[in-house]
Amino acid sequence: MKYLTEFRDPVLARTLLDRIAAATTRSWTIMEICGGQTHSILRHGIDQLLPDEIELVHGPGCPVCVTPLETIDRALAVAARPEVIFTSFGDMLRVPGSKDDLFRVKSRGGDVRMVYSPLEAVKLARENPDREVVFLAVGFETTAPGNAMAVKQAAAEGLTNFSEIVSHVLVPPAMSAILSSPVNRVQGFLAAGHVCTIMGWGEYEPLAAKYNVPIVPTGFEPVDLLQGILACVEMLERGEARVENRYDRVVRAEGNPAARAVVDEVYEVCDRPWRGIGVIPDSGLRLREAFAAFDAERKFDVSDIAPTEPEICISGEILQGLKKPDQCPAFGNDCTPTSPLGATMVSSEGACAAYWKYHRSRL
Repeated sequence: MKYLTEFRDPVLARTLLDRIAAATTRSWTIMEICGGQTHSILRHGIDQLLPDEIELVHGPGCPVCVTPLETIDRALAVAARPEVIFTSFGDMLRVPGSKDDLFRVKSRGGDVRMVYSPLEAVKLARENPDREVVFLAVGFETTAPGNAMAVKQAAAEGLTNFSEIVSHVLVPPAMSAILSSPVNRVQGFLAAGHVCTIMGWGEYEPLAAKYNVPIVPTGFEPVDLLQGILACVEMLERGEARVENRYDRVVRAEGNPAARAVVDEVYEVCDRPWRGIGVIPDSGLRLREAFAAFDAERKFDVSDIAPTEPEICISGEILQGLKKPDQCPAFGNDCTPTSPLGATMVSSEGACAAYWKYHRSRL
């Protein structure tokens, strides 16, 4: 309970808010990368307590939200096959493809199962040698080690009936894409603490130097976030651009070497499309050729499926920090949690879902 009480201390939070106000002399736009941070900011009303000069914009750090539409449609095609047991984390089940989602495939008889770990999918493959078991491997650097370990374990056991649809994405290239955009508004970043727990912060240092932006790895509780905002504002006011770790109870400069090693062994960097944004070079992971036998897209020949996004959905602009959910004409009308147009309304980390849940709307 220590970190729930200590890092939700209202007296400490008020002190940090006062320090932020005292440090602020002009307008600044700061992006929190992670969708979990977005939900925490809105749940605790942090954005409404900050000085008017500080604007928080919401980044592309929701792994469900940025999984490209073609990946979802390919997953749906595989999941509908009678020989397949299709497995996924729960928040992927309602993500809309171009026409369907995994729950609808399940309702029509598809064997779609929610798992809490990719190793559960490996166990299913072990227990069902006459079935093909497919795991939908999505997420940022945080989930990549576990998903890589599942492939490594299946290879060690010779489980030829296990495979993954891989759609991993990487945070630093997305930050670079945002900062290099001609319409970029972001002047500083709150980096996702759990990603930095795996990867460390070394990859952020070249970004801070190249684009002259402060980057602050921080956590998810109110005090964590306020400490991160304060550090970012102080650097902006001083004209400093560097990485300052404000999540040192968890994050180390080198990250987790063992986790990084298994990711590097199983996956390699590739260009990756991001839903609503487009292709970002060197921003994804795919299976190395040595593990090609575990590539479900190759095994089931679905790589040619390439649908288009609904034009009314502005999730891409939201994920880049250019607009906020309540600026979307579909928000709360054509797009709700029960009938979502985009993944940002479905995911537990999605910005649109946060605005809906915490009743943030200008409409």
